[in-house]
Amino acid sequence: MKISVYHTPESTPENQVPDCAVVIDVLRATTTMATAIDAGAESVRAFSDIDLLLAQSESLSSEKRLRLGERGGKKVESCDMGNSPLDCTPEVVKDKQLFISTTNGTRALQRVQNAEVVVTGAMINFGAVVDFLEQTKPENVWLVGSGWEGGYSLEDTICAGEIASRLISNYDIDMIGNDEVISAIALYQQWQHDLVKLFSLASHGQRLVRLNLVDDLEYCAQENIINTLPMQQGKGTLLFKNHF
Repeated sequence: MKISVYHTPESTPENQVPDCAVVIDVLRATTTMATAIDAGAESVRAFSDIDLLLAQSESLSSEKRLRLGERGGKKVESCDMGNSPLDCTPEVVKDKQLFISTTNGTRALQRVQNAEVVVTGAMINFGAVVDFLEQTKPENVWLVGSGWEGGYSLEDTICAGEIASRLISNYDIDMIGNDEVISAIALYQQWQHDLVKLFSLASHGQRLVRLNLVDDLEYCAQENIINTLPMQQGKGTLLFKNHF
């Protein structure tokens, strides 16, 4: 297995896809997706365009669907919910199909949608990601951060660093695909005992604090609290269900 870390979807190699892509948007899309599926949601379908989300979701009755929309950290008015994982309780999402569009996470999912396998990772389910990769041993793995509007994000990089650190023992040179792997692991080792502080320093973390979403930030900083692994169902579908 050779592992590469990319801080944003825009930084990935052009005209290439890996054997397995792990898309990471800790604050908050992939955290929300894992939480919703763990709480009993039937599936999560991702969209970059809100109007397309609204049109596609019309095929289901309001009792069977939930529309999640976020831009700039705020809920989109035409949707049922924003992008808060704390809203995804079993009472709200169980047995429903979720349709989601966010500022950053959807763009990363689209970039790697044609990879053979696409899963989503966050701090709350990193162990499920590691277990899956150890079991399946794909030859070429990309850990792709979503960033913020094309820029680097601390929270996605530290999550990639935690996943990589569990897979690469003693800095096995044959497993290291690029320099970003080393920097991501170093970031995780430096901050692993104070993730809430790091997230509060991150630009998007500060944005959530200004929006009075500190509870979201603290939830997203929890490590390995669920064993759900959202996996794309078919190439290019952006439809995710639990692998396990």
